[in-house]
Amino acid sequence: MKDLMLINASVLTEEGIIEKGYIYIKDGKIAETGHTSSLPRYQAEVIVLPEDSTVVPGFIDVHIHGAGGADTMDATTEALTTMASRLPEEGTTSFLATTITQDQKAIMKALVNAADFISHHNNPGKAEVLGLHLEGPFINESRKGAQPAEHIIKPDIELFARIQEASGNNIRLVTLAPEKENGCELIAYLAENEVIASVGHSDATYGQMAEAVKAGATHVTHLFNGMRGMHHRDPGVAGAALLFDELKIEMIADGIHVVPEMLDLSIRAKGTDGVILITDSMRAKCLKNGSYDLGGQEVSVADGKALLADGTLAGSILKMKDSLKNMMEYTGISLEEAVKLASENPARQLKVFDRKGSIASGKDADLVVLDNNHEVAMAFCRGVASYTR
Repeated sequence: MKDLMLINASVLTEEGIIEKGYIYIKDGKIAETGHTSSLPRYQAEVIVLPEDSTVVPGFIDVHIHGAGGADTMDATTEALTTMASRLPEEGTTSFLATTITQDQKAIMKALVNAADFISHHNNPGKAEVLGLHLEGPFINESRKGAQPAEHIIKPDIELFARIQEASGNNIRLVTLAPEKENGCELIAYLAENEVIASVGHSDATYGQMAEAVKAGATHVTHLFNGMRGMHHRDPGVAGAALLFDELKIEMIADGIHVVPEMLDLSIRAKGTDGVILITDSMRAKCLKNGSYDLGGQEVSVADGKALLADGTLAGSILKMKDSLKNMMEYTGISLEEAVKLASENPARQLKVFDRKGSIASGKDADLVVLDNNHEVAMAFCRGVASYTR
């Protein structure tokens, strides 16, 4: 792995923006940052970036099913390789491979495959699979969204323990409905075992949400989608998500799943510390309009929407770079704040902020070069150039 020196662009560090800065990358890590006026003389390949570009920390997608024709549930090395290879072009340098509600054999196969991928194929130069997000099957059928109803089951600690073992203990986040029988018990078990318990596809009341938070829930899956909404006599899952400081919220900022005004409301309620941008994208991302599969269901993709036959939204084809641009447009936050939602916040939630989520010495050189229109010009995954426009 060769040492690199990126120079000339603005650099968004933990301490703030360095105009005309440099980043020295050694052994795949950020070794040093500074202003080009004090450029050190190291033996490294120098990459001169445009002055009007900005280097930001790589984005972390904690909820993504697929991209480029591949899906986590394909349960093949090739599928995860495709995802890991395509994601840097939208600025994503690490992610949680996300499953969908399916029969237990299909879920187990996907988890075993991901465990093998993480152990043997998680190479620099591609987006890193940080673990797994188990979305379902422990959810509420009445709020299933695009999750297949026939495979939904009640929360089960013993079953979860078995599938976590099969995954090589790589399940990092679980979406479940706390109001279902044994829901809060599973949340407590997850919290004790340092797995993020996320409320999603849930019809919980505010009172049941309070119990979930007490049990150890710290996350809410795609806020407003697949959940009991806010009502003036019951704040529901959505209202609780905005009111409980313990809960970080995921948001699909495509302007379709959640209208711009509600994205703005959420930022005002949670602040930039409480929001995590996700794509929840399916295999059709990066492909043309047409018919695709999601969890054994046919999904039609057209006009930026992915829909089941009955009109239900079925994940997204959103790219992380567009999520940032949309949030800046819809809510008025700055680039630095938008990057926080896509990089720092997910890194902190996953407890990988010691090596991901910001530009600082000693961290993985997961870097994204944005042009003056905030489009991705280059991406580096653990110090290796992964995408050049």
